[in-house]
Amino acid sequence: MFKNVMESIEVIAMMTISDKRMEILKPLAEFIQKKADAGERINLNFICTHNSRRSHLSQIWAQVMAEHFGIKNVYCYSGGTEATAMFPKVAETLEWQGLQIQKLSETENPVYAVKYAENAHPVICFSKKYDDAFNPVSGFAAIMTCSNADAGCPFIAGAEKRIPVQFEDPKSSDGTHEMDRTYFNRSLEIAAEMHYVMSRIK
Repeated sequence: MFKNVMESIEVIAMMTISDKRMEILKPLAEFIQKKADAGERINLNFICTHNSRRSHLSQIWAQVMAEHFGIKNVYCYSGGTEATAMFPKVAETLEWQGLQIQKLSETENPVYAVKYAENAHPVICFSKKYDDAFNPVSGFAAIMTCSNADAGCPFIAGAEKRIPVQFEDPKSSDGTHEMDRTYFNRSLEIAAEMHYVMSRIK
């Protein structure tokens, strides 16, 4: 992994996860463990309303932490109940935390390649609906990262398991002096929880 990513992970590893959050994260760890024990592909689809902030951060950090802990066959995706665009501050925040971001298209909904290691495939990020052809169609965990998506999508076709793991939306800080700090901290919070989940896998 890139040196700056490893330095971020050292900070993340020292963050505390509350007992309440551990309980919320337990079904996700159990899903991954079950798939790993069976030697099956582990498909994780992180779903939020607009697929613009929390779902992308979750997708990327879950992939990074799976690599960090040497968990094979983990493939992370994201989607929304509607497609918009990945919010630029998300890419900027991840760059601050050591990842390398390449913008592959200049459109209203740009495609980004997010790299965390020299020889690892980049995580491809763009806003899409959760059932977009880019995402798995069956056998995946649908991880609901916001309450609106969880309430608005009572049924996710093809999902083997539905797991609510909600995070506070950093969008509330947009345009304020707290924006940089809020996005940075939300990214760290999500990273710490994905670190905890992957650390449980044997």
